[in-house]
Amino acid sequence: MTMRSEAPLSLPAQPERRRHRVYLTRNTEYHFRDGFCVAVRDRRSGTFLPGHLALRRRIQGSLRFHTNGAIVPNPGEPEAGEALCFSQGERDLVTSPLESVERPPRELVEAYPTLPPGRPKRKR
Repeated sequence: MTMRSEAPLSLPAQPERRRHRVYLTRNTEYHFRDGFCVAVRDRRSGTFLPGHLALRRRIQGSLRFHTNGAIVPNPGEPEAGEALCFSQGERDLVTSPLESVERPPRELVEAYPTLPPGRPKRKR
């Protein structure tokens, strides 16, 4: 009689169902819903920043800065130690390195301010 070793069952990868995510830098929280930045908050004061350039933008990727001066792009999900990179039109934005990526508490999501009307796009 031979013993057969069975591999553990692995579940198929499920799509991410969570709609909200918050990226924390040393001074700022970037709050996202369905991939778009919906709120930016100062960590020290807890005040939302209604005029921040990140609002209404998607993350284009992230950048990891190494001690030897190298900068390595990451087109996937940003991780702690990487800087968020937003690129839209003429204005790019790179944050300071992330300290963590978390799910915001429901109470905070419910406190998000209403976004001001979108800025009109300039004609070239």
